[in-house]
Amino acid sequence: MTTRRSRLVAAPAKEVWRLASDPESLPRWWPATQRVEQVSRAGWTSVLVSPRGRPVRVDYSVSTTEPGRRRRWRQEVEGTPFERLFASVEYELRLEVAPGRPDATQVELVVEQQARGWARFGGPQLKLAARRQLDGALTGLAEVLE
Repeated sequence: MTTRRSRLVAAPAKEVWRLASDPESLPRWWPATQRVEQVSRAGWTSVLVSPRGRPVRVDYSVSTTEPGRRRRWRQEVEGTPFERLFASVEYELRLEVAPGRPDATQVELVVEQQARGWARFGGPQLKLAARRQLDGALTGLAEVLE
């Protein structure tokens, strides 16, 4: 299941890339991210806050980077509690200079989720949750940059 969301951000693509491609900046704009640990070129660990206020550790690894344009990363689900819900989860960030507006950037976030087990029957709920997450991330990114 693929979910795509996009937004025009009133900031140059270079500034958007600098913030969005830096895992250490995720607490400033990615929903529920409390802090980021173990950052390397290969990946990082996000510490999220659950709706009940509990910390949840999520490991990510970078699979593709086209500096200034595109980054793809995957959530490491194997051997984690997320393994019960998902076979795979991959995110992608895409940036394009807005046509006729060099001071603005079209930002697209994509998440591809392959559900596992009973979660395969929760498509509408998973899609809604993914939309909310991506919309929250785009709003957070715009609030930091604009």
